[in-house]
Amino acid sequence: MKKILTTTAAAVLLGLATQANAAVELVNNGDTKVTLAGFVKVDARHVSGDLYRNGYFIGSAAAGDFSQTDFNANQSRLQFKVQHGKVTGVIEMDADTAVQSSNEIISNSDGFRVRHAFIKWDNWLVGQTWSTFMPLHALAETLDFGGAHVGEAFIRQTQIRYTNGGFSFALENPYTFGTAGTRTTDVVSVVDGVATVVSQTTNVNASEAKQSMPDIVARYDFKGDWGQANVGALIRKVDQSGIDETAIGFNAAAKIKMGGKNDLRVSVAQGEYGRYVGTVAVPDIITVNDETRVEEGTSFTAAYRAFWNEDTRSTFFYGQSTTDLGDRDRSHMGVNVITNVTSKLKVGVEVGKYAQNEAADLSSNYLLASAQFSF
Repeated sequence: MKKILTTTAAAVLLGLATQANAAVELVNNGDTKVTLAGFVKVDARHVSGDLYRNGYFIGSAAAGDFSQTDFNANQSRLQFKVQHGKVTGVIEMDADTAVQSSNEIISNSDGFRVRHAFIKWDNWLVGQTWSTFMPLHALAETLDFGGAHVGEAFIRQTQIRYTNGGFSFALENPYTFGTAGTRTTDVVSVVDGVATVVSQTTNVNASEAKQSMPDIVARYDFKGDWGQANVGALIRKVDQSGIDETAIGFNAAAKIKMGGKNDLRVSVAQGEYGRYVGTVAVPDIITVNDETRVEEGTSFTAAYRAFWNEDTRSTFFYGQSTTDLGDRDRSHMGVNVITNVTSKLKVGVEVGKYAQNEAADLSSNYLLASAQFSF
């Protein structure tokens, strides 16, 4: 049992865990092994409705009247892994970011960014990778990257993690995300002996987003013939905009075998988890009626994957997040058909709907076709 749990934890640590077995060996001199893994992914996407976001849907989207088609390959990625005895170093990059100087007029170029960069030695991990709070085994197999982001724990950040069997404990990068407004302070300026009081307005998020204490995450994973599951807890310090509180959140997730190769994947989170779940659907703090407080939310996902034959399968998925103070209600649902053309090439089609039912009921439908070659 301990060996199974340790193996599961090691797979979770790899940012490209699903492609680890397909890695290309570049160097192996008996002392050091270097491998290259990754994939080339091409998407053709059409979105029509009240909401739009370039790329895939996360926990928020721009409102308007949209009917747009986009072709891109910027989710393609590369992962280098170097193993030397008990020490493993991983760095993974992709071009999936909107903060680029590229355009769609001529070049359509994109710049690489770092997704994962960590060192693993024995039971220890240091560096940037998926948060210990994030249950990778519960993510649905989707074409819209990550699936129902709006309802799932989805976050990468730098951390120090210790794993022993099924138990993991981590100190992770602290940051407060949310709408805390601005702060106005009076600054005295002295020019030629004359004192002048000048009011300066500062964005609270920019000046106080970083916290003094790291976030603390504890998690336990267990596995059996029925599948695998985990429970996790998160404790954070929120000291911003006049509040000084300890925020606590919990989650649980499972991947349950349903006969043959079919499976059911579920996750639920509750509490003051903020930016850890929903990819900005749930803020850490929010200002309502001139009072800033820690937001509390409830999020969940459910996905059923059914195999039609050895190579073809479909996933039916749904995710939702709601918040107490901001009255947010956001959801994402979809269904797809994916087939393996070869052992390394898969293609598929997905249809889905993303909705924000808040001050106004807004939604968009999308159609997505993808091809992915893994190596």
